Amino acid sequence: MQRAQKILQDTFGYQHFRHHQSDIIQALLNDQDALVLMPTGGGKSLCYQLPSMIRNGTGIVVSPLIALMQDQVDALNELGVKAAYLNSSLDNETQYQTEQQLINGELELLYVAPERLLTERMLSLLERIHIALFAIDEAHCVSQWGHDFRKEYQQLGILPERFPNVPRIALTATADQRTRQEIIDQLKLNDATIFVNSFDRPNIRYTISEGQNPKQRLWNFIQQHHSNDAGIVYCLSRKKVEQIAAWLSNNGREALAYHAGMPAEVRQAHQQRFLREEGIIIVATIAFGMGIDKPDVRFVAHLSLPKSIEAYYQETGRAGRDAEPANAWMAYGLQDVITLRKMMQDSDGAEQYKRIAQHKLDAMLALCEITSCRRQSLLGYFDDELSKPCGNCDTCINPPQTWNGTEAAQKALSCVVRTGQRFGVNYIIDVLTGEENERIEKFGHDKISTYGIGKELNNSEWRGVFRQLIALGYLDVDVEGYGSLRVNEQARPLLRGEIDLQLRHQLKAETNKSAKSSKKKSALRSVDEELFNALRDQRTAIAKEHGVPPYIIFHDSTLQEMANTRPDSLDAMRYISGVGEQKLKKYGREFLTIIQEHPLSELLDNNLSDTVNETLMHFDKGNNPSNIAQQRDIKLTTVYAHLVEAISSGLLDARQVVELSDEEYNEIINALEMIDDGEDNEPKQKRLKPVFEALDEAYNYEVLKCVQASL
Repeated sequence: MQRAQKILQDTFGYQHFRHHQSDIIQALLNDQDALVLMPTGGGKSLCYQLPSMIRNGTGIVVSPLIALMQDQVDALNELGVKAAYLNSSLDNETQYQTEQQLINGELELLYVAPERLLTERMLSLLERIHIALFAIDEAHCVSQWGHDFRKEYQQLGILPERFPNVPRIALTATADQRTRQEIIDQLKLNDATIFVNSFDRPNIRYTISEGQNPKQRLWNFIQQHHSNDAGIVYCLSRKKVEQIAAWLSNNGREALAYHAGMPAEVRQAHQQRFLREEGIIIVATIAFGMGIDKPDVRFVAHLSLPKSIEAYYQETGRAGRDAEPANAWMAYGLQDVITLRKMMQDSDGAEQYKRIAQHKLDAMLALCEITSCRRQSLLGYFDDELSKPCGNCDTCINPPQTWNGTEAAQKALSCVVRTGQRFGVNYIIDVLTGEENERIEKFGHDKISTYGIGKELNNSEWRGVFRQLIALGYLDVDVEGYGSLRVNEQARPLLRGEIDLQLRHQLKAETNKSAKSSKKKSALRSVDEELFNALRDQRTAIAKEHGVPPYIIFHDSTLQEMANTRPDSLDAMRYISGVGEQKLKKYGREFLTIIQEHPLSELLDNNLSDTVNETLMHFDKGNNPSNIAQQRDIKLTTVYAHLVEAISSGLLDARQVVELSDEEYNEIINALEMIDDGEDNEPKQKRLKPVFEALDEAYNYEVLKCVQASL
């Protein structure tokens, strides 16, 4: 493993292996097969890239998407690794040249789609070369019950028959117990060592937003949390994708549509812009995203409910691959529940498929309706236990209140029965709330016992009740009856009063205050932002010159570390995570120059906290304490507390902060020296009170504290 450690540091620029990477690499070097379950952004690629560079021959990587191949190969080539891909995007001449490189042993890694790999021509070509290993990426595509099923993946079981002595590694970020077993069975990995890392992505905040008008709620979320960030918005239909992309664009955001019905060249252009430009929002169907390596996607939003927790986890996992704070936000309402229930019941699949799909949908709806920690529930679905609530999901930050909804549920179910189980939600709510309209009178439902018995709840509250009754399985949506509701057997004990039902109160819309709190965490200090932005500009210029996405040059996290540590030599830069020898030679001097052009002032070159330095940064620009308090939206006393800390540290002189004549300054000094400081555990305000009084209250406490700090 010494060679592996050296390649990790010199080529990839990382000092240490993460998760089970070291054990996985060792297994492959020992000719063992491996099944790897590791969260998105956990470093799966290194698990096969590094052993491919050590073992004799070429590592063959099975990848389902052209975009993923191109990203991986571009990134490896930037590192000086000999990698290539074979797919339909290449012209005949380039394909021939790549095949010749493969035959001549000039490639360390070759990426290929499963469809091409399984052709007899490709298999025969591979039999002529030395193969280091087979890596089957996105291995969950093998599952016929999964959201990314690719039938070609099931045929990859041929590999151990044709290449019995070549180790194989299958990798995925998404697999419940059933899918894991299916991967093992279909790919013939019965003897593989299984490596399971925690599925937890602690940097992602999970939020499920209830209520009506999801489009406006989406806009509020983006404006409050991600006004300039890159993100992905998922919609169920192609039409909705185009509408939302146009609407976001009209509102001033750069938003691009992506779905399978668009011309391939337009899809490709939109994807490339998303990867290579900053702050782009891509609005897409689930056709977009698998294998997208863009590390700085700050949010993933769903305007339509995914059909399973696997799909939800996979799609939300495209946010925050750089381990920086990110948001997974989803709109959720009554219509989502009705639509998906109808889709499931209307499916023409086999009964077994329907049962499994229904189970997956039930789990997804349960996640939406849960009142405890969402992350614990999400991880529990994958048999991954989180010992305590996460503190970084909406139900932890703003715990939902529950109420005894038994009586309301009985009224709702009774009304469905008494109206003949022929009507949809809106009509039933009108009957419950005693609406006077022609349709109700026509059917005589203003005469039934449930007419007007639900006036204690408003329409929105009743929609919440019906949403939960459908989600929890007490009501079915009749596909044949155009969305009419039907009471099922599960509801009988509830109707008879044999069980109680706790329901969620609908949460109020998120306030600006709560939105503000989620934006505070960042590895970047405020005093380093100017340098960080300059480093990003330099990275963008280099990326354009090389024709690659900016993150292939350096990730944001690498630039943040440069901005925080401000290395003053190539040798110092070598120890920054993500800077290997190849990139150091290529770009080191350019980035050092940028750092040298943005020195910290003497005042800001300190070890004080970020919030103190933000105050000092404003002070350094000539702002007085009152202006700083106003600009930062903090109390004036807090500003003075920050300045006092700087005075105590010798960074400021008291008279730079408070305007005092020599006579006034000496008067305060004399008073401070003459009057005892008091006990150490005594509050500072109390200690200064005798000084304040001795000086006839001529100077406020902030002035006294500043002078005291200078002693």
